Amino acid sequence: QVSLVESGGGLVQAGGSLRLSCAASGIILSVNTMGWYRQAPGKQRELVATITMSDTTNYADSVKGRFTISRDNAKNTVYLQMNNLNSDDTAVYYCRADGTRTYGGTIYDQLWGRGTQVTVSR
Repeated sequence: QVSLVESGGGLVQAGGSLRLSCAASGIILSVNTMGWYRQAPGKQRELVATITMSDTTNYADSVKGRFTISRDNAKNTVYLQMNNLNSDDTAVYYCRADGTRTYGGTIYDQLWGRGTQVTVSR
């Protein structure tokens, strides 16, 4: 069985930084695209950033220049470095993995983590 486990959330002051991590656990051969999404209270879940297996990245306009997504394919882990945080970044951040293949031949089209809370105080 495969699951995603996020870590690194917390409380930070405006202008501060946090680094989120998401590790895919299980007997995994590869993961195609990994990404971060967030959901603020009363709002829909939105894309933050994605990264493909070949390191092609995509960012929401609201985080460009402040957030950096990266991954370690050997560890099936994706990271999100968040700098210059502001109150609009307060949300639950979710990790997502698309196209996860296991050594047993199972393919998971889409997996979600349980989320990690990021709170930015003014």
